[in-house]
Amino acid sequence: MNAVIQFCQTIFNPVVIIFTISNLASMGLQVNIPPVLKTMRNPKFLGLVLVWGWVVGPALGYLITMVLPLAEPYATVVLIACLAPCAPFLPPMVEKARGDMDFAGAFIPLAAIGTVVFLPMLAPLLIKGLTISSMALAKPLVITVLIPLLIGAVIRTYTALVANKIFPAVKRLAGLSTALTILLAFLLYTKQMLATAGSFALLSMTMFMVVMGLLTYHFGFGLKQAQRSVMSLGMGTRNIAAVFAGVLAIPNGDPRMLAMVIMWTLWSFILSLIVAPIMGKQTDKAVEGGAA
Repeated sequence: MNAVIQFCQTIFNPVVIIFTISNLASMGLQVNIPPVLKTMRNPKFLGLVLVWGWVVGPALGYLITMVLPLAEPYATVVLIACLAPCAPFLPPMVEKARGDMDFAGAFIPLAAIGTVVFLPMLAPLLIKGLTISSMALAKPLVITVLIPLLIGAVIRTYTALVANKIFPAVKRLAGLSTALTILLAFLLYTKQMLATAGSFALLSMTMFMVVMGLLTYHFGFGLKQAQRSVMSLGMGTRNIAAVFAGVLAIPNGDPRMLAMVIMWTLWSFILSLIVAPIMGKQTDKAVEGGAA
């Protein structure tokens, strides 16, 4: 049994890297650059994403860590996650929510770029005692988040046939690596996950996701229904791949941090599955009423 656990520990980090790269490459293969650039030139769109993502999000995350008596490892995860909007599973959730796919196509790369820029800058300011430098945090994010996303987007834009051919394989790899990451995490960190009972860890992530989702959905500042759904799902979920990269970059990180990241991954996926169809019904009503 010890040999099995040791083997799982050996392959865990490489599997997480594959999980991160494949998920972001899969997202990139669904992004067409020209309409993305057109949407990004919209000042309202840029302003909303930047303010929701890296002003309101960090403020809410910091407030939650002040209000709830969280152990340091759990508070650290909240403060890293609050800087990383947009889950890798956003595209299928947007489809369920009848969201604006062009808007999502612009939101996804902007959220990824913003995460790579702002997470290394703001994390050392938010997290007391964090000894890792901004450059050390930025490096894994660039390699495992930004580059795979950009490569996927370039392939989609300039060689759509190639993108269509490789997308099913990349998506399958993303799904398998996600499942394997979760399985390994359960094998390695079950005790740490069970230890979160009564720790307010689950409550903290739930509060963050629900409040961010509701705020961005109800305060759209002129966005259409289908666009508000995208913004809400994107800001309510977290780029768990980026959070993993940030947590693993911290020297001698507490195992409880990885346990909480896994819990956040599962819980955010479950909440999105519940919320997205509800948004879809609201979008359908808006279309029927001519307001979408």
